[in-house]
Amino acid sequence: MIKTYFATVARGLEEIAAKELELLGAKEIKTDFTGVHFQGNKELFYRVNLWSRIIFRVLVPIEEVNSYNATQLYKNVYKIDWSEYLQPHQTFLVNCTGGNQKLNHTHFTALQIKNAIVDQQRERFNTRSNIDLENPDIIINAHINNNYCTISLDSSGTSLHRRGYRSAMGLAPLKETLAAALLDLANWTPNIPFLDPMCGSGILPIEAALKGLNIAPGLYRNKFSFQNWLDFDQAMYEQIVNEAKNQQLSQLKAPIFGSDKDRNIIEQARNNVTACGLDHEIKLTQVQLKNIEAPTPEGIIICNPPYGKRIGNSEELGALYKLLGDVLKQRFKGWTAYILTGNKQLSKQIGLRTSRRIPIYNSSLPCTLLKYELY
Repeated sequence: MIKTYFATVARGLEEIAAKELELLGAKEIKTDFTGVHFQGNKELFYRVNLWSRIIFRVLVPIEEVNSYNATQLYKNVYKIDWSEYLQPHQTFLVNCTGGNQKLNHTHFTALQIKNAIVDQQRERFNTRSNIDLENPDIIINAHINNNYCTISLDSSGTSLHRRGYRSAMGLAPLKETLAAALLDLANWTPNIPFLDPMCGSGILPIEAALKGLNIAPGLYRNKFSFQNWLDFDQAMYEQIVNEAKNQQLSQLKAPIFGSDKDRNIIEQARNNVTACGLDHEIKLTQVQLKNIEAPTPEGIIICNPPYGKRIGNSEELGALYKLLGDVLKQRFKGWTAYILTGNKQLSKQIGLRTSRRIPIYNSSLPCTLLKYELY
């Protein structure tokens, strides 16, 4: 059966996510603000959860109801046959976004939906599901837009950016989904050497290695929420997982490097690399930026230096950006560099001419991905 789904994504990554969904086999793809609508069967949305490198969650809309106020919302949610989606022995959680004039507090809105569901269960079964804020069996997503509420099931559970391999974090880590998106924006392909000279906890090299080895990022997760659904097809899911495992490559086509000046940070990166079994694939070194040399004649650099919003003082970071520009110019001829920054003044200190400037968000911070052709 073909259904319509909604993939939530970070702001600014809608088009990249749409292209990824197309490659995974989705149809009728339409971008929206921080999301992408698409169509497909059950096999497709299992596959999207397992393989997506860009998406946060895959929502499955089940009903759109009138929701002018709390009373109308309660009555219309009560009319939905919740026994198709939730049994009284299962726990659940309601997440709410959006709002209107009468429903302008997401916690209150979620409470009305919860009450309607459990009241229906009491009426039918003389018992009810419990709420679980930490590890619910079923996650219900409600989005209020004007006087309508879209009720969906969250098929993913915890956000897909939480791959499951990262136990150690740097001071201001990139989300895995953003790291994967930067690789796409840089047109990096697995046959091109890759370097992150300020790798922090190693997220960019790891995401490059996962892509380079064709490893589905969802394989590192313990469970998806859809595995608790009443219509979960265990055989279909196991087939998709086995196919993913069989499609993995045994070695990279080109080397992947990461470095950082801080020994403790590099140890964090090594722990993360070990957690996803990539010890022999990613070359990590502790080295000062001023001492870095190009490890191959050509390749792509992507890095996310501090830009004074969350780490460091922007006045003190000017020298770092100047040094980065000098090192790129003097030692990386033949390479292409991409630098993510949220500070326009600091980026001027790099002292190189950009060939492209790509607007992007790092969480809520407006940033720019700067491209430099190094001749």
